[in-house]
Amino acid sequence: MSLAASMRGFPEWLPDGQLVEQSVLASLRSTFELHGFGPLDTRAVETLEALTGKGETDKEIYVLRRLQASPDEADLGLGLHFDLTVPFARYVRENAGRLAFPFRRYQIQKCWRGERPQEGRYREFLQADIDVVDRGSLPAHLEWEVPLVAAEALGRLHLPPVRVQVNNRKIVQGFFEGLGYTGEMAAALRALDKFAKIGPDGVAAELEAAGVAPRQVGACLRLGAVSSTDLSFVDEVRAIGVSGGLLDEGLAELSAVMEAGRAVEPGLFVADLRITRGLDYYTGTVYETLMEGYESLGSVCSGGRYDDLVGAAGEPYPGVGISIGVSRILGPLLSRGGLRASRLVPSCVLVAVADEEHRPDSEAVAAGLRRRLVPTEVSPTSAKYGKQIRYAERRGIPFVWFPGGGDRPDQVRDIRSGEQLEADASSWLPPEEDRLVTVAAAP
Repeated sequence: MSLAASMRGFPEWLPDGQLVEQSVLASLRSTFELHGFGPLDTRAVETLEALTGKGETDKEIYVLRRLQASPDEADLGLGLHFDLTVPFARYVRENAGRLAFPFRRYQIQKCWRGERPQEGRYREFLQADIDVVDRGSLPAHLEWEVPLVAAEALGRLHLPPVRVQVNNRKIVQGFFEGLGYTGEMAAALRALDKFAKIGPDGVAAELEAAGVAPRQVGACLRLGAVSSTDLSFVDEVRAIGVSGGLLDEGLAELSAVMEAGRAVEPGLFVADLRITRGLDYYTGTVYETLMEGYESLGSVCSGGRYDDLVGAAGEPYPGVGISIGVSRILGPLLSRGGLRASRLVPSCVLVAVADEEHRPDSEAVAAGLRRRLVPTEVSPTSAKYGKQIRYAERRGIPFVWFPGGGDRPDQVRDIRSGEQLEADASSWLPPEEDRLVTVAAAP
């Protein structure tokens, strides 16, 4: 098991899981930086006004209060952030005069959300976000560049294949407007977004509760059933018989995203017209990503375009971003053995200790190996060599070093094969594939 028993919803991986997580984070950072995204870290708390202003999130927010606050002390009005987009928007607002636009950032941090713990869903979790915000207008190509970067990042993690479901909220909003719907648009969009969770009957009930006329619900369900890996979705939507300028605009924008995705990897992007995302700050293209064999988790990588979230000094700052649910992905993969570290510890070499009097000799060998960036530890005891070898085996350390003495040269043993050779601590190097811990999918 890679998850230690603990308070529900607050995962603490065992050492092998921690190594997998750190390898995943390093890979994500590397991919993001290859595409020009710079790092950002923001505070854990935001004002409740900011956190509750854009969607159905108020019941999920952890509110901060002082344990020793007096009954008449004013409420702090602060909560832990439930995602990284709202903090990012606040950061851009406050620093707009000092940032170079378009501003590209990645952010890997913990988030907190008070939902019911279950596989892949936690109350404390890691997310890895990338966003691009520009001043005034946002180049259209970013709406497919961002999900392609995320897909590339996921593809380097030895995960099962993913597919990115894409839609455009203008299509859905324009469709409702074309039907003549005059109710609360956010409620209607959220109802359609629940297709996968509650099915068509549940969606129909929620649409009617949102004020959609019963005679129009069937058309909405037909829209939600549209899905394709090519541009055939356009004809399918047209065939429903609803029209409008905003609908046309959304279809054109989604077509451009789909064409760009097909040019990189056919089938990676799937036009799915039921996807709208529950947060109200999205205004255009939206994304949800499913992992093959783990569809029950729901989306493991989501996001979209937002036009009105930043709004600094009256000037528009549109953006587009996507968030990878690191904890959501790792939890099931670790518990089911889907991802494994090559060993339990970073150490590549264990330097044996002949006796405590000669421990400094072993420490000198370790120092020489570390200078050449070989992760090395010295045996904690000077027990018989057989016990020191078994210690290395239990931890998955591939090499044991035996310091010489007098005329006897040092020797290093590959404990997997049993091969033992003379070695010089000032020049010996392990095979590159053994030097650092690697992570791979389980066979």
